[in-house]
Amino acid sequence: MSKIDLSGTFPLGGRTVKRLGYGAMQLAGPGVFGPPKDHGAALAVLREAVASGVNHIDTSDYYGPYVTNRLIREALAPYPRDLVIVTKIGARRGEDGAWLPAFSPQELTQAVHDNLRNLGLEALDVVNLRLMFSAHGPAEGSIEAPLTVLAGLQQQGLVRHIGLSNVTPTQIAEARRITPIVCVQNQYNLAHRADDALIDRLARDGIAYVPFFPLGGFTPLQSSTLSGVAARLGATPMQVALAWLLRRSPNILLIPGTSSVTHLRENLAAAECALPDEALKELDAVTSSSGTPR
Repeated sequence: MSKIDLSGTFPLGGRTVKRLGYGAMQLAGPGVFGPPKDHGAALAVLREAVASGVNHIDTSDYYGPYVTNRLIREALAPYPRDLVIVTKIGARRGEDGAWLPAFSPQELTQAVHDNLRNLGLEALDVVNLRLMFSAHGPAEGSIEAPLTVLAGLQQQGLVRHIGLSNVTPTQIAEARRITPIVCVQNQYNLAHRADDALIDRLARDGIAYVPFFPLGGFTPLQSSTLSGVAARLGATPMQVALAWLLRRSPNILLIPGTSSVTHLRENLAAAECALPDEALKELDAVTSSSGTPR
């Protein structure tokens, strides 16, 4: 596979990354729990991503748990010098696979050390504090206490940069009064645009925005619009959805995940998917009924 542009670059944690990266979540077993179905295939996906020019990988030690980080280390260590690995803390997995909050100082500190050990790193490039005040999306609540713990770990040299995940604009403002924030991860896609104004504010401040669920929450009507545009362009709906996000704002960094090399190649080809003005207008008209992330 020939190298592709991966649609430009943007600063992330003092480094410069390609805007189309890779999310490792789907490398774990069903429900992001347990080992992958095919260990060798998981390693192949990671190696193919980096060989294709990807230098931004999103992961967490609670994927599995402990599965994706160990796969990343096995597949890619010693790491390429330009590779930025972004991880998350603030959650843990129950014995039944449940997603549980993990915000105590002890849990946050242990999570950082677990990520360091399983990735084989002396310091983590970027750590996102994942908030879990609600199971339905961002919810208000002070994040001073957990963020202060993470900032302390940063001062110890264990964490280089800090980001936030599943947060409100109020929480972002609170966080920025405590420590610099380099990225925000929230749900955002063609159908869920509650963060439109936030994305633009972050772009002005040079802060990366990393949307998750790029195809999540579509109604049949919205899906048919996306599929129609994709068919006319000779692309897949996922490629068009990713291409739209790349056009939306220069600070958007994409981390589509997959456990298949074939699907990985399809996703990365979105960087070459040109959206004519007519198609862009049609896609811009796709909106959710509520505008509220799941």
